[in-house]
Amino acid sequence: MFSKKFAIALLAGLATAACTTAESKPRTASSSSSTAPRQMPSKDPFPSTYRAYPGVPTLVTNVTIYDGEGARIDKGQILFADGKVVAIGQSVDAPQGATVIDGSGKWVTPGIIDIHSHLGDYPSPAVQAHSDGNEVTSPVTPQVWAEHSVWPQDPGFSRALTNGGVTTLQILPGSANLFGGRSVVLKNVYARTMQGMKFPGAPYGLKMACGENPKRVYGGRNQAPGTRMGNMAVDRQTWAKAQEYRRKWDKYEKDGGDPPARDLAMETLVGVLKGDILIQNHCYRADEMANVIDMAKEFGYKVSAFHHAVEAYKIADVLKANEICSALWADWWGFKMESYDAITENLPLVHNAGACTIVHSDDANGIQRLNQEAAKALADGRRIGIDIPDEIAWTWLAINPARAMGIADKTGSLKPGKMADVVLWNGNPLSVYTRPEKVWIDGALMYDALDPKRRPVSDFELGQPGEGDVK
Repeated sequence: MFSKKFAIALLAGLATAACTTAESKPRTASSSSSTAPRQMPSKDPFPSTYRAYPGVPTLVTNVTIYDGEGARIDKGQILFADGKVVAIGQSVDAPQGATVIDGSGKWVTPGIIDIHSHLGDYPSPAVQAHSDGNEVTSPVTPQVWAEHSVWPQDPGFSRALTNGGVTTLQILPGSANLFGGRSVVLKNVYARTMQGMKFPGAPYGLKMACGENPKRVYGGRNQAPGTRMGNMAVDRQTWAKAQEYRRKWDKYEKDGGDPPARDLAMETLVGVLKGDILIQNHCYRADEMANVIDMAKEFGYKVSAFHHAVEAYKIADVLKANEICSALWADWWGFKMESYDAITENLPLVHNAGACTIVHSDDANGIQRLNQEAAKALADGRRIGIDIPDEIAWTWLAINPARAMGIADKTGSLKPGKMADVVLWNGNPLSVYTRPEKVWIDGALMYDALDPKRRPVSDFELGQPGEGDVK
């Protein structure tokens, strides 16, 4: 991971563990029988093989702690061991032999979670050969899965970790299509395969898009949809097909007979209707978000989050009432008409209305500075009289995205029993001058700015000028 020898040893151990797990449950033709329950095929035929890197019991002392759920502890301490947060407070007892780090003048937060990333699907170098995020062959492609385009060697993963303190990220397909495909949640560690990064137990998301992108892409080809009303019509017709597919499977599971022919697109949509797959909806304008909310009620599904949502401030009360999160930028605007009416106070206004608010990137560079994006939005709110404490603003980067991704029971805050995804910042994390000093994922030290050997480099970068093993 950090040097060639270290990487070979770790990967060999991980490979052995993965093989042992796989071999303990052999799959054979005789495994199935006529008495087996009749049900829709596996929800996850590409299961996570993620194994945490090795860590040691660690106590960080004398730090300001933002716990990710809105609490602040001054002169605090945090202990983590065996991959989990053990204790947090102003006085914590550490086991004998634990590594103790004096963090005087520094801050500790949960690792940042980016709910909207395309790393791995649009990796660096940004060339056409790497452009694998949009299946621009039909406006309806829920059958495609972002994970099957993820290139684990994307150098962007290490930049997000070392420059931005990002420990978890959701990789989404692009927004050319109304139904863009499934998202995947990753732990930000290097592995040989996508499955080696895949967040254990995280629900899938379904990327949907409304507005300019689908109508521009397909209207320009003289096919549907070419208008916003065309967007809605295709969406509704597709959900009607999904309901019918679900009825066929329900009947088969109840009565038997011949199973329905498999339809990978419909399987994803039925997963949404059952609540197993979370809707992550690209949508800018307030009126379109309102339309989508009504469509979701018509067909019996729920939107987890509207992404980009530059006009969320206009319907913040509606978003709160429907328990929908808004994943937002601090100040991107004007690059197309539907982003024209954005305001820099969007984030604090939505938060102040009591709705779930998230800072997201949608960008390989922006993901390295999400803490600064939160700081900009915080300052814009204070300028209009919305005085949000720093520790509350950190929920935009931690527990709120975790909730919208269905992983808040595992990560997103520094609570005992949760994954020890922890960042030690060398100063106030809402300052432009601050950078991560150390980053732990599941209690394993993955980056240390003070140790050149703890700087993750992908295989693709080894041997490149300025990269590889740091001597």
